[in-house]
Amino acid sequence: EAWSPLYEMEVWQDREIRFDISESLLQPRAGEHIIDHLPLVEDTKGNNGDKGRFYVTNLRVIWLSATHRVNLSIGYKTISTINIKKVNSKLRGFTEALYLMTKHKNTQFEFIFTNLVADSPRLFSTVLAVYRAYETSKAYRDLRLRSALLENNELKLLPLEQLYDKLTGVWNLCSDQGTLGTLYITNVRVAWHSNLNDIFNVSLPYLQMQSVKVRDSKFGVAMVLETTERGGGFNLGFRIDPFEKLKELVQEIQSLHKVFSASPIFGVEYETEVQPTLEPQPVVDTVQEDMEVLQTTGQLDSFAAYFADPHKAKDREPVFSPELGLAIEKLPDGYSLKDLWEVS
Repeated sequence: EAWSPLYEMEVWQDREIRFDISESLLQPRAGEHIIDHLPLVEDTKGNNGDKGRFYVTNLRVIWLSATHRVNLSIGYKTISTINIKKVNSKLRGFTEALYLMTKHKNTQFEFIFTNLVADSPRLFSTVLAVYRAYETSKAYRDLRLRSALLENNELKLLPLEQLYDKLTGVWNLCSDQGTLGTLYITNVRVAWHSNLNDIFNVSLPYLQMQSVKVRDSKFGVAMVLETTERGGGFNLGFRIDPFEKLKELVQEIQSLHKVFSASPIFGVEYETEVQPTLEPQPVVDTVQEDMEVLQTTGQLDSFAAYFADPHKAKDREPVFSPELGLAIEKLPDGYSLKDLWEVS
């Protein structure tokens, strides 16, 4: 009988870039927490001259303009480069700023943030340190095959991991003959390795687990772990004898996944040396100051404002513009002159 999570545990916060999202989506999801909050940061790339608040969580960075008119959510999975660059800020003049090069859905975006507090490296140091913590904790979040799973012939536990069960004599059914090995059940994942060749292994976090099923196979009754589409859509089959033990194991995984779903462990651990000067939650205040809220012209504005053309090493060929009556540089695909004039 197939088991599905009590609710969809799809996590987008660390894997997507979103512009001008609703206030509810700015709030930390289950398992997400705010690590640092900088109250005076300028979005120099897209909103030069506008100050706002900058939040660093264990899954993403968030910028929220002081007028609440514009916001950004940038997941760490989308970041390819973090640098410090000299920029011309309307609020601080010529100064150093945090530069993020990102890629999402085959499109590159660049973001530039300037800390308006003079002589404070906190913006650079916190983002870089948390990003490194994210990059070095992938085992909590990603399906891994043939990884360095063992240490001294035992499962190498992650810093926040607890081992609940270890079963020997478990057959992995991915090959025609089946492979005998050892299965581990922890609070964050299910892992297995071959007894003859420990590099032949798999680590499946609960974050990537879609269902657990009991099925008939040519090897007899087996437990099948189905991964999410993001995790590759794999079916991992294991035979465990006797059948009563297999049923107990399925129930144990169900229970652990239920607990994990309520409070996911993403593995990104970092504590700031300087505590936030303001209470970091909620991201959006329920009571706002008197302000004029301007209407935006849609997602295309934000897309164009942060778009980074990877082919712009040289100018594009000139073409004649009937609207302007003169030659202009050829526009990127999907853009019109009207779109560029409307970019705020």
